[in-house]
Formats: sequence, C-alpha cells, structure tokens
Amino acid sequence: MNTPFAHLRAILLLPFNVLVVVPALLLWLGSGPWAVAGPAEPRFWLALLCFGAGLSLMVWTIGRFAGEGDGTLAPWDPTEKLVVSGVYRHVRNPMITGVITNLVGEALLFGSASLASWAAIFALGNAIYIPLSEEPGLEKRFGEDYRRYRANVPRWLPRLRPWSP
Repeated sequence: MNTPFAHLRAILLLPFNVLVVVPALLLWLGSGPWAVAGPAEPRFWLALLCFGAGLSLMVWTIGRFAGEGDGTLAPWDPTEKLVVSGVYRHVRNPMITGVITNLVGEALLFGSASLASWAAIFALGNAIYIPLSEEPGLEKRFGEDYRRYRANVPRWLPRLRPWSP
C-alpha cells in the first residue's frame, strides 16, 4: 500500500528505531564515557559527512521505493516492482548502507564505543539476514530479473560503473 501513512509507519518502525531509539537508550543507560564532538574536532566533520551521505541514500531509496517500486521500505509492504535505477545500479542495498553510515556518524559524534558496537551488530545482522532471507524472497518475487541484477550488482561495495539492465 503506497500511501503517505504507510511510508511514515515504515520509517517510524524501522530506521527511526534503529537510528534514534536504540542509540538514545544506549547513551541514556550509561554506556560509558562519551562526549559530543565540536566543530574543532575532525570526528565532528566525519560524523557530518556520514550523516549527509547516509541520509541522502535513505531519502533517495525511500523515494525510489515509492515512485518506481510502488511500495515501502517495510517487509510487510514491499515494492511491487524491482527497483534497479540510480544508486541501485551500483549497489544492491543502499538503504542499509545509508543506515549503517548514519550509525557510524552517531558513534563518531558521541565518541561512544557502545554506539560503534551497535553499528557493528546492526551491520552483522543485516549481513546474515539479507542473503538468507531477503534475497531468496526477492528471487521468488522477481525471478530472472532479480537473478540477473544480483549477478551484476554487488551487495555492499558499489561498482564504479553503473550496471545497465
């Protein structure tokens, strides 16, 4: 169901919890010493770079899911069409890459080992979940189109030249 409410619900339940709720709880529960970086520190600028890149990827992919895929980022309301344009021509999982990039930015900004650990746990969880669950589901839904896409576009590290379907 491609409605504004469906997209808002998916965003609030998925990336919002991963990027805001869990990190806030980790910081609030006293995950060790942390200090917010200021503009005089290089990690502040690295964090901003991560936020800019990560948010750009996330916003772009949500837009593609809605416009081209006619669905949302949520597994319970997936796209009806295989999205293979734009950044998807370089890498198969730009949404997760964007979320992980933002988590790294949070760890840098707060100088928090627990946030860095959360980023690593989230990345590892997706490195297991995507090939074991998501990709077989995509192959079942989209068949040969997805198999050809998967054979030509890497899962995590982007190819330099865009793939042309």
